Amino acid sequence: MTDNTQLPSSVVFAMASYSFLGVAVSLIFVVTHGFAHDTLSFPKNFLFGTASSSYQIEGGWNESGKGENIWDRWTHEHPDLILDGSNGDVACDSYHKYKEDVQLLKSMGVDFYRFSLSWSRILPTGYANVVNQEGLDYYKNLTKELLDNGIEPFVTLYHWDHPVVFESMGGWTNDMMVDWISDYARVVFKELGPSVKYFMTINEPAVICNDAYSSGTKAPGKKLGYPGKYLCMHNIIKANAKIYHIYDTEFREQQKGQIGIVISCTNGLPKNPFDTEAVDIYYQFACGWVAHPIFSKTGDYPAVMKSRIAENSKLDGFPRSILPEFSPEWVEYIKGTSDFFGLNHYTSNLVETVPREPGQGWYDYSGVKTSIDPSWPKSASDWLRVVPIGFRDIIKKISIEYDYPTIFITENGFSDRCCIFDNLRISYLHSYMKEMLTAIQEDGCKVEGYAVWSLLDNFEWSRGYTERFGVVSVNFTDPNRTRTPKWSMNWYKNVIATGKLSLDAHQITANIV
Repeated sequence: MTDNTQLPSSVVFAMASYSFLGVAVSLIFVVTHGFAHDTLSFPKNFLFGTASSSYQIEGGWNESGKGENIWDRWTHEHPDLILDGSNGDVACDSYHKYKEDVQLLKSMGVDFYRFSLSWSRILPTGYANVVNQEGLDYYKNLTKELLDNGIEPFVTLYHWDHPVVFESMGGWTNDMMVDWISDYARVVFKELGPSVKYFMTINEPAVICNDAYSSGTKAPGKKLGYPGKYLCMHNIIKANAKIYHIYDTEFREQQKGQIGIVISCTNGLPKNPFDTEAVDIYYQFACGWVAHPIFSKTGDYPAVMKSRIAENSKLDGFPRSILPEFSPEWVEYIKGTSDFFGLNHYTSNLVETVPREPGQGWYDYSGVKTSIDPSWPKSASDWLRVVPIGFRDIIKKISIEYDYPTIFITENGFSDRCCIFDNLRISYLHSYMKEMLTAIQEDGCKVEGYAVWSLLDNFEWSRGYTERFGVVSVNFTDPNRTRTPKWSMNWYKNVIATGKLSLDAHQITANIV
């Protein structure tokens, strides 16, 4: 049954039961009161979009000259580590069905579509000396199709899927990755840059370094602990800077685009109302780890990270801090290497200070413990609880911390197990977008665009196809990968068309029971 407590307070329901294709369906007719309170206007020229990534939707994993990437290798060799044993070999088959996807985007009325490129589809050996024209043509055709339909392409260079050859040489723990990905970026700017005005360099560095090189839960599955994740991030931040400077010095004058990094920031809410220190330290270790070297006036890692990791490293017997150091030259080279703050946000945690015992190190290096409030509504993902106020908090925190940069919400979304009648997704999007608008209107934050994750139900990494984030359903048992718009797509379409955030009195949502 639907948990009505998850929907906005201004919404009440009348329920009726029907049989639909032999399935019992409860239709929930939404009726609003206090309607003005739930109607907010978006700023003029605000950009609406949706997002995806190459490995999660494209398929065609070994077609048309594409090389093997780390997710191809990981899912083929370790299907037992994917919840349903699946992979992205076909996924949504967007490699063949991109024109259909663009028509869905056009129907929705979005201003932009954020998608990522497969490095190994463009450079099958990984190196820039072998360019796969068929792979380039796919992205050129997709970009043209978007532009012909009035949709701006937002192109992410790297969304976790580098060529497998580089992983045999250490992947993101090898500082040569800075040069390898920069060579790849230069090819992309040369070939796609004339048609693309928004580039994103690297998606969610903290997830890469925590999950792929520390805990080993994502490809390439390296379990290198703290030293691995800190080395990984050091190289990613350098890579972002080098890519930025390549675009800035070689392509920007002619192409006149923008380029920035995408950072995942989970918000911290104090478990103890007076524990404000825990909130700030959690932010610095989770979000500031990536953002501070790039967006702060001083550059470099946050001071609290440098000091606490150094103290723990000494206590653990290391001869030096396991957090690598940037030279003064690198600090200056990195500062300012993003034209906007690309923010991916889904949820929040409760945070609390863990008292430090004499002679003992900081808990988890940060000294902050996280938990969740069991009363927060659940999604299908064990890590994603519905905490709308956290969205406003993190936008405001970023704005204050870095002197109010331009922010693009590059991902925000909700997971479920099914279905077309996704009222809980509508509730989530409504409540989060409302907090985002409050941050804009009351806090002066400069949020200029918003992308729902995701356009399609897709391959959700270690969870396979068991969790669905799409506003469009995909039938993965159908060889044609049939797409069916969900209620949330129609709801979002209405938001875009009106430029207002509201729940119409005639809106129908539904839940399979």
